[in-house]
Amino acid sequence: MFNRDRWIEILEVLSNNWLRTLLTAFGVIWGIFILILLLAAGKGLENGIRQDFGDIATNTMFMWTRKITKPYQGMPKNRRYNYRLGDVQDILQNIPEIRFVSPRNQLGGFNGTNNVIRGLKTGGFNVYGDYPEIIKQEPMEIVKGRFLNYGDINEKRKVAIIGQGVSSSLYDKGEEEIGTQIKIQGVNFMVIGVYKKKSSGGDSEEEQKQIFVPFTSFSQAFNMGDKVGWMAITANDGTPITSIKENIFNIIRKNHKIHPDDERAIGFFDLYQEFSRVENLFMALKVIAYFVGILVLLSGIIGVSNIMLIVVRERTKEIGIRRAIGATPWNVRGQILSESIFLTILSGMFGIVLGAIVIFVINYVLEMSGPVEMFINPSVNIGVVLIALSILIISGLFAGLIPAQNAIKIKPVEALRTE
Repeated sequence: MFNRDRWIEILEVLSNNWLRTLLTAFGVIWGIFILILLLAAGKGLENGIRQDFGDIATNTMFMWTRKITKPYQGMPKNRRYNYRLGDVQDILQNIPEIRFVSPRNQLGGFNGTNNVIRGLKTGGFNVYGDYPEIIKQEPMEIVKGRFLNYGDINEKRKVAIIGQGVSSSLYDKGEEEIGTQIKIQGVNFMVIGVYKKKSSGGDSEEEQKQIFVPFTSFSQAFNMGDKVGWMAITANDGTPITSIKENIFNIIRKNHKIHPDDERAIGFFDLYQEFSRVENLFMALKVIAYFVGILVLLSGIIGVSNIMLIVVRERTKEIGIRRAIGATPWNVRGQILSESIFLTILSGMFGIVLGAIVIFVINYVLEMSGPVEMFINPSVNIGVVLIALSILIISGLFAGLIPAQNAIKIKPVEALRTE
């Protein structure tokens, strides 16, 4: 189909009127450029939102207590209650789909009073009593030392992992943190690790100003007994936490004499459900990008089709001579379609290259100027390029179809009489 003579003819036809060819190609270039740019922007937004979630286990639910709103089994409404370590064991024993349950206690905070002292320096920080599993549910990078382990839990060691923000507040630049003592509400803890939070969501600066200590030593040091402030619960892969959270609530309701219909007594944040909504948003953005990009591309394809109609009209006599000396309708149709597809693909490839250059420049600017909130590394993968090429080929066929059909309708005798 694409022999040497045909290639020469295609190039001659398109080069006869360079201005017209360039203006026609611009519509396709612009359409594919917009499509690539919209998809890249959508990917950049997706990357930014995913980084806001960080590496946090997305099949996780966080659960805390609220005021009970309905009387039940002789217990009044408006009472307060606390989770207990027994609740944690009941959840693990009765719901096999659960992977982790991390009970947590908390004190202080950056909006509170200064609760941590080291030498002459003080600061107000969130202090968490945790189990080792929390690092799998709320990942962080340990830049020095180590995280909590079950030796710390079982022996109730007074050890602490501090954030880089805590380090910069309580330590001089370059000073070693590991092995030093900090005093949390009058109780000494030895620093065994320094972390950096991977997530950039929320107030990322304050996320680096947290302190983690063993749950057992926290409870002992601050007289918490077996109380649990709140829990992070992660389901096994393949089992959405959303599908089993009602079973978890039923255990809590039974243990604390909460009315089965009291939906306000248990506070929770279902991260899996929220992440699923974000995933749907990503899909909607892709659909919108393809829809808008293809509409813009379609206007360029219409331009190609119009130009090919003009080309066919200008070559009426030539087509008549071809038909007279034996050219088949398919030969004529194939020539017109080849010219249309070639012009479309050539223009589209230029648009793809232009889009790639713009994306590279955007990434370079972002890298030089620092991260932008909720927008990271806009890009398109090879699959998108292949889809774009497929769209171009199909578009080229449609653009040349009507002109090709008009060309084969030309009768040789009538064509030869055309001036």
